[in-house]
Order: sequence, then C-alpha cells, then structure tokens
Amino acid sequence: MTDATIRIRKPAVGGTFYSESRTGLAGQLDEAWSQRQPLQRPLPKALIVPHAGYFYSGAVAASAFALIQGAESIRRVVLLGPSHHFALDGFAIPDAAVWQTPLGLVALAARDLASLRERRDVMSSDRAHEREHSLEVEIPFLQRALPQRFELVPVLVGALPPPQVAGLIDELWGGDETLIVVSSDLSHYLDQDACADIDAQTCKKIKDLDPVDWRGAMACGCHAVAGLLSTARRRHMRCEQLDRRTSAVASGDTSRVVGYAAFGLWPQGVVS
Repeated sequence: MTDATIRIRKPAVGGTFYSESRTGLAGQLDEAWSQRQPLQRPLPKALIVPHAGYFYSGAVAASAFALIQGAESIRRVVLLGPSHHFALDGFAIPDAAVWQTPLGLVALAARDLASLRERRDVMSSDRAHEREHSLEVEIPFLQRALPQRFELVPVLVGALPPPQVAGLIDELWGGDETLIVVSSDLSHYLDQDACADIDAQTCKKIKDLDPVDWRGAMACGCHAVAGLLSTARRRHMRCEQLDRRTSAVASGDTSRVVGYAAFGLWPQGVVS
C-alpha cells in the first residue's frame, strides 16, 4: 500500500514516545513485557491503559495488554482516548483508512467508521488525529499481543457527558470479537504523596464503576473513562486494577510525577 492508493495515518510520536525503528520498538515492547505484573486472568472485554512514553508507562500498559496475548478471537479493537492538541466538542475519527506504526500497518474498520460518520456528534478529520499520541502509543502493544490481523476503530473523545460516550461505546460493543480499550493517564505533575492520594481515589472510582463527577485533574482521558464505566455499570460488569505506578519509578523524580494505572473489565459471570 502507498499514499498514492490509500490514506495512511503515519506515526506522529515515533522517536519520542517510542522508538521510530522496528527493531527498537520491538525491544521496547519486550522490555515493557518483562517489567509487567505477571497476571493470569480470563480474556477481558475492556481495558483502561496509560499512554505516556514507553520509558514511563510501558510496563503498566503491558500488564493489561498481556492479558490479550495470543487472543485469536479478537478481530476488532475500539480505541478511545482524549485529544491533547485539537479542541474537540464531540468525537473525532480519522479520514485515513490505515494506521501505520514501525511494526506495520493496521486497517481501520471502514464499515464502523462509515456508520459513525452518520452521527451528528462525530467529526471525520485527519487533522484532529495527526499530532495526537493517546491512541497512537497503544497500537504497537495491540500489534504485539494479537497474533492475527485486526481492524481498528480509533475515536478521540471530547468533553462529553458519560451517557453520550456510553452510547457510542454501546454502538460498537459487539461480541467476543471486539475489545474496548480506553487510553488515559491519571494525575499530572503533583509530588509523589499528592499523586498517591488523588490516584487512590481515582482508582477506587474506576473499580467501583462510578461514572459521575470526573475531572481532568483526575485523569486526562476522564470523559472516555467515565463513558466506559457508565456502560460497564449498566451491563453489571466487574473491574479489577491490574497495575499502578508513577513516572518516578522510571525517572526517580518524586517532585513532579504523573500517575499511571491499568484496569481490566469482565462480565460478572467470568471468574478470575
């Protein structure tokens, strides 16, 4: 495939958040896997994962993505996250048909994106996606974990109420073939003690499937998180915290840290 025949969303943060070379990125993913929490859990329906540079949050993300390692049933991934650079009132999906990482190409789910374009609250815009890292950094983890080709539905989420976000997630929920992934870090640039306090409260809200009173100071992807929690509560799912750390684990700087956590969500009948 070439730019002359198909629109490709190319990497925006390769060389900064992760290595821009295939071998370098593969090595970073191997390192993240080696530092993850080694958990044995059933295949989750949904994940909440951080999206910082791999040096800082890669191991936490790997604690979640390792749960889908080798999952042949997953053929579609719905990926939601915040927009850091583009003012967004609703949702934004790309015009592109393919997403590129140093590990290769991932096809976007054309039929799902066409359906979303019929919604009045959805903008179709490559410009909204061109600089955004919150979705991009998750895709190499998916490429490493899933052994077969999968289609991607990438959605940026603006400052929307939980029921509206939940409605879009419900539209894309699917069955066992679909994994829902929400990308979000926790608190930003507090000292280690303050970070620990606010992140503990935030993680409790997530585990309790509490979709109300979310603020950006708690999690930069708060609107996508709250939307997922809203539909998860209505569907009587359960949520487990898989990992939680701060940037200080990697950097050693405890004066100005960012919090990271990973969660899995399952139907109530699925036993760990």
